[in-house]
Amino acid sequence: MSDANDKYSLLDTIASPADLRKLDPGQLPQLCSEIRSFLIEHLAVNPGHFASSMGAVELTVALHYVFNTPYDRLVWDVGHQAYGHKLLTGRREAFVNNRKLGGLSGFPNPDESIYDTFAAGHASNSISAALGMAVASMLKHEEPRRNVVAIVGDASISGGLAFEGLNNAANTPNNLLIVLNDNDMSIDHNVGALNSHLAHLTASRWYNKFRFKLYNILKKSGIISPRRRGALLRFNNSLKSLLTSSQNIFEGLNIRYFGPFDGHDVQKLVKVMTDIRDMEGPRILHLRTVKGKGYAPAEKDPAAWHAPGKFDPATGVRLSSDKPGKPLKYQDVFGKTLLELAEKDPDIVAITAAMPSGTSAAIMQERMPDRVFDVGISEGHAVTFAGGLAKEGLKPFVAIYSSFLQRAYDHIIHDVALHSLPVTFCIDRAGIVGEDGATHHGAFDLAYMRTVPGMTIAAPRNEHELRNLMFTAATTAHGPFAIRYPRGAGHNPDWHNDMAVLPVGKGAFLRRGKQLAILTLGPVGDVAIDAAEMAAEKGFDVAVADMRFLKPLDTDILKEVAAAAMPVITVEDGTVDGGLGGAVTEWAAEFAPAMKVHRLGMPDKFVPQGTPAQLTEICGFDKVHIFNEIINILGK
Repeated sequence: MSDANDKYSLLDTIASPADLRKLDPGQLPQLCSEIRSFLIEHLAVNPGHFASSMGAVELTVALHYVFNTPYDRLVWDVGHQAYGHKLLTGRREAFVNNRKLGGLSGFPNPDESIYDTFAAGHASNSISAALGMAVASMLKHEEPRRNVVAIVGDASISGGLAFEGLNNAANTPNNLLIVLNDNDMSIDHNVGALNSHLAHLTASRWYNKFRFKLYNILKKSGIISPRRRGALLRFNNSLKSLLTSSQNIFEGLNIRYFGPFDGHDVQKLVKVMTDIRDMEGPRILHLRTVKGKGYAPAEKDPAAWHAPGKFDPATGVRLSSDKPGKPLKYQDVFGKTLLELAEKDPDIVAITAAMPSGTSAAIMQERMPDRVFDVGISEGHAVTFAGGLAKEGLKPFVAIYSSFLQRAYDHIIHDVALHSLPVTFCIDRAGIVGEDGATHHGAFDLAYMRTVPGMTIAAPRNEHELRNLMFTAATTAHGPFAIRYPRGAGHNPDWHNDMAVLPVGKGAFLRRGKQLAILTLGPVGDVAIDAAEMAAEKGFDVAVADMRFLKPLDTDILKEVAAAAMPVITVEDGTVDGGLGGAVTEWAAEFAPAMKVHRLGMPDKFVPQGTPAQLTEICGFDKVHIFNEIINILGK
C-alpha cells in the first residue's frame, strides 16, 4: 500500500494506462522517479528481480503512453523488466504480494491481466510470439491497426529462437516493432560477438530523420510498393554500409533500425516511439539503458542486484539470511566439487548458458577460465557444443537449470544420446523452486530424461551423494549422465567427503519395515523418513528406500518389496507423470501386478509461485501428506 502523502502523487492516480495517457509529457520524468521509489521501497522487504525493472522504467512508461494498450500488444521477453508494467496496469496495490502464494506472479502472466499478452519466464520468445500476433492481426484485417511490440533484452536477443523470429519477421508481411533494451547485461555479463556488435552500434539521428521523410515522399508518389520495398531496403543498407564503413546486423536482415537512443530520456522516447509507431514493416528500436538505474548500489554491481533478496534501502546493505555453519547451497557444492575434479582430470570442461554465478560454474571459471565456457542464452547450442567436446575425448559437465534445459531436449537426444557421448548434465533448480513460479519449477526433467535411450538419471539425497555422483560420472560414464539437485542449501555443513564411485542403478534402504515401503528420489528421502517415524509412533512399520537412480531403476529393491507383498508409496520432487512413480508403476504392471503403487509428487498441472514449504504442501508430498497417505493405506 502507498503512503498517505505526496511521495506517489502521480503514481497513485494511475489505475490503468488510460490514466497515464492523461498526463502531460512534462510530468513523465516525475512519474518515473516515483516508480523507482516504489520499487525500492517494496522490493527491499519483499524480494524480487530488482535491477532489470529499475533499468526499464522510462521504457515502460513510454510504451504505455504511446501505445493504446491493451488493444495494442506489449510482449515482454523473460519478464524480469516488467515490474513497472505491473504497477501501471492496475496491480500497484497488489504488488505487496508479488511472488507470494495467491499473489502476483513474478513474471507477465496472461491469466493475471489482460495487459500480459504472453507468458514470459524463459528468454528469447518475445519476437516469435509478437510476430504471430502481428501477422494474426493483419490476417484478421483488424481496424484500427493493432500495433504489436516485442520488448527484448540484449542477452535474450542472442538466443537462437530470437534469431529465428528475426529471420521470419524479415520475410513475412508485418508491422512488428521490436524494442531492444540494451543494458550490456543479462544476469551475468553478456558474452559473444553480438554483444560486442551492439556495444558499438550507432546510427545517425539526421540520417534516420532524412530517411523517414524520404520514405513517406516515395510512398505517396507510388515509387515504393510492398513488392519493391525489400530491394530498396537492401540497396539502401548496402549504400549506408559503404558510406559509414559500418554494418548493421538488423538492417542486413531488411529490418528498419532506429537508434541507439538514451533509454532513460522518457520524453525523447515518447517522441521517437510516436514517430515510428505507424510505420509499415518490421522495425527495431535500440535503447541503451543502465541495469539498476536510479539506485547507486545496483548500478555499481548489477549482477549482484539482479535478485538481491532483502536489503536496507537507505544504505544498500543486503540482508543475508546465511548463518555461521549453515550448509552450502547445492549449487556451491557442485561448483567446488567440479573444480576439485577438474584439478585432477585435465579432460574435464564445463559449459553453462549465461549462468556462471547461478550454477556456481564461476568457481571453476575463476581458476580455469580456458576450460569453462559460458555460451550465453543458448541452451541448445550448449548441449550440442558439449557433444562436440565429448566426441573428441573431453568430459563436459553441462550446468543448466532444469526448466531451461527443456529448451535443449532435441539436442540431448540427437547430439548426445544418439552418439552415446559422455556428457554429464548437472541439472540445477530441480523440483520446486519457490517464488519464481510455474515457468521456473524443475518439474519435468525426470520425465523428459527418462524416455531418452542410454541416459543415466540420478538424484542425490544429500551433498555427499552429489559429490559421489559427480565423481562416478567423471570416472565411469560411457554415455550421457544426468544428475539433478534442488535449489537452496542442503543439510550437512560438513559437505566435503572423500568421493567414491557409486554403483549405477543401485539404491539403498534408509529404514527397514514390513508393512509398507516408501520409495524416494533425492532429498525428499529425508522427509519420507520423518513421515515413517511419525507413522511408527502410531504403531506402523514402514520401510524407506532411496532409489538414487531413476534410470536404470534398482529392480532388486522392487523385487524385495514385491516379495514382501508391501504396498508402495513413491515420493518425488517432480511431476508424478513419467517420473519415479511412473517408472515403478510400469515395472509393477509387468513384473508384480499385485503391487499397489501410490504416487506422490507434483500434480499434472502448473504449480504457481510460493515458498517451497507452501508448494510441497499444496502438491501433497510434504511430511504430513506422506504420513496421511501411510495412515490411509495401512489404516484400512
